[in-house]
Amino acid sequence: MKVLVVGAGEVGYHIAGHLAREKNDVVVIDEDPEALRRVSDHIDALVIQGSGSSPAVLKAAGLKEAEIVMAVTNRDETNLVACLMADLISPGTRKMARLRHDGYDGFHDQLRDHPPHIDVVINPEIEVVKTIEHMMRIPGAAEIGEFGNGRVRFVGVGLDENARVCGKRLADLAHQFGQGFPLVAAIVRRDELIIPRGNDQLLAGDRVYFTSAEKRLPEALAAFGREVRPLKRALIIGGGAIGLRLAASLERQDVNTKIIEKEPARCQVLAQQLGNALVLQGDGSDQNLLSEENIKDMDAVVTLTGSEETNILSSLLARRLGARKTITKINKFSYFPIMSAIGIEQVVSPRLSAINSILQHIRRGKVLSAISIHGEQAEVIEAVALETSDIVGKPLKDVDLPKGSLVTGIIRDNEVIIPSGTSVVVPDDHLIIFATRQAIAKIEKILAVKLEYF
Repeated sequence: MKVLVVGAGEVGYHIAGHLAREKNDVVVIDEDPEALRRVSDHIDALVIQGSGSSPAVLKAAGLKEAEIVMAVTNRDETNLVACLMADLISPGTRKMARLRHDGYDGFHDQLRDHPPHIDVVINPEIEVVKTIEHMMRIPGAAEIGEFGNGRVRFVGVGLDENARVCGKRLADLAHQFGQGFPLVAAIVRRDELIIPRGNDQLLAGDRVYFTSAEKRLPEALAAFGREVRPLKRALIIGGGAIGLRLAASLERQDVNTKIIEKEPARCQVLAQQLGNALVLQGDGSDQNLLSEENIKDMDAVVTLTGSEETNILSSLLARRLGARKTITKINKFSYFPIMSAIGIEQVVSPRLSAINSILQHIRRGKVLSAISIHGEQAEVIEAVALETSDIVGKPLKDVDLPKGSLVTGIIRDNEVIIPSGTSVVVPDDHLIIFATRQAIAKIEKILAVKLEYF
């Protein structure tokens, strides 16, 4: 598959790397020579210096032979024009665009149905707000995925020594906690991703990834040492676009919300657009201000400024002052590996949300959604099993899934099934599949060739 990536920033760089590792023909377009040098030094991709909105540059990049063009620069206008030019030059090429401004929210359908005929509009800020809200209600969840319209959750939580599952073998969990107990798909231990077997034990300090039906999630979290608490009070540090979206959403849910913003002019905008939320002008890393606002009484503190360093400092300070939960926005992927080491477990990234949104639309087969976990070491995919599939009609233990992959959940009508080796897939089941990066290509081949008969 040939793919044109317009934009060599963090999103473009990581999507290009993702696709190149899977042996796709990738071309990256950007005006910044330094950004292109980073791509060419680390990714097996062709780079072209120039504007992705230029017809001449798009033609030179091989647009007419491309299956997909994705415009993911930091400028909405550039992304729109790139897709418009692509539509004029090669109407059959699928187009994806990252559009972050909320002014475009109500026009996604029109942009798809009329020129520039953008097949997929991606607004990572909307997805980030959803992720933050999930994290607010699930204590200790480092990563969360939602499948089957919310009926299934894929959750990563850290274990401490008080968790009831600590020291237990995976093979014994269903017996001790009942049938339907979540299936543990992966363990991260000392930053190593492990695909566990039945004899493996869960240890304090592990991050455990599991699948659970939504209605059984509180019970599962309790076994993993976590308790779901009602969200009543929240503090947001940073009143940018994401902070405003989150505050407005929390208002609609009757959550007592405060938002701290440094810039006076932005505070006025926030006060005009929000109803009951209290807008405070100040520095979110000011210890005195946080103490005055009774941060120790907050159910969640979310740091969303434009500075990673400020977000990290404010989250650490909030924890020290007694906040029950902190959620930290990070954009630089290089920061992710050190977050856990400095005591920050719950991290969100608009750029990672953009990548996850793109992944579900570039996977072959009947893939409904896909999320990347633990950096980009693995993915969780929701796919539809069709009647022509070899996975249908026989026990999962007899299905030749690649090493490093596992069916962790089955959604059948309104029922959520935590599968065992004897579970049999039937047509139209929705399968939740966990796969390491090394197994993705084989899983994609199964989804494209077996789950979707040509």
